[in-house]
Amino acid sequence: MAVAKYKIVRKCPVCGEEFFARTLESWYCSPKCSKVAWKRKHDEEKRQLELDKIVSNMPKSKEYISITEAYAMFGASRSTIYRLIYMKKISFIEPEKGIRLVCKGELMNLFPLRQSPLDTKPRKPVTMYRMEPEDCYTIGEISKKFHLDDSTVYAHIRKYSIPTRQIGNYVYAHKESIDKLYKDIKPL
Repeated sequence: MAVAKYKIVRKCPVCGEEFFARTLESWYCSPKCSKVAWKRKHDEEKRQLELDKIVSNMPKSKEYISITEAYAMFGASRSTIYRLIYMKKISFIEPEKGIRLVCKGELMNLFPLRQSPLDTKPRKPVTMYRMEPEDCYTIGEISKKFHLDDSTVYAHIRKYSIPTRQIGNYVYAHKESIDKLYKDIKPL
């Protein structure tokens, strides 16, 4: 079985443990940490959808809103809203015992509306690469510098869409992109 000729040392974002990544795509030290990260992301998306649903069902003409609606609308935590009530920074009414409605206008002056993180990310601007030989590595130079096989380098270039240019018999790859891709690699 083929074994990689390099090691990538990474720190797991979930548990904080350092580990050797087997591939360039490995970000978690174990399947358990990977599942925990997926669950956190999934729960956050679900929570944001619930908050969006609360805000969309809320009539816009309401002057006073509940603490839950304020949390959904502004993203300020319940404890922050209660603290503002006790400090008398925002006015409230209590139509029933235990139910408090806060003034929406006063909250709008204090907090911006919650931004939904589920919005599509803006596209990255098109990057213009300077592909002169002095700004590029040849495939052989990459192989020697990072102790990789030529076929591995070609596979990574195709996989990560790194710009290349062929001049005569040499294929040049953009230096900054290659350095960024292989920054964590340590040869064996």
